[in-house]
Amino acid sequence: MAKTKSKEEKEPIHGECSQFTIPIRDTLDILSGKWKLPIIGALITGKKRFKEMERGIPKITARMLSKELKELEVNQLVKRTVYDTTPVTVEYELTSYGTSLQDVLTALRDWGIKHRSRILGPRK
Repeated sequence: MAKTKSKEEKEPIHGECSQFTIPIRDTLDILSGKWKLPIIGALITGKKRFKEMERGIPKITARMLSKELKELEVNQLVKRTVYDTTPVTVEYELTSYGTSLQDVLTALRDWGIKHRSRILGPRK
């Protein structure tokens, strides 16, 4: 009687495909959702106060912005600085690690422009 191979024996755990897809999945887990990339994009140009970002990112609620900023801070992409002023001033900025996403954002923006033009046609 022939012994059947287990799933692990049939398929390599970290095959060529996994070496490509696992890091992409990790990245998407951190940057997924509707708001994280627009928030990072808003901070690419420099420090912003909470209200500046809220006004600069259409349709985001204060609650959602706060939640997403906390997650970005936990993942060391955003730094929050509180100044002892009256009223308290809070600024957000990208960390050097967060800034490392600039090329990714630029590539996404460029692709999005081309895609919009392809789907909607050239603007008149």
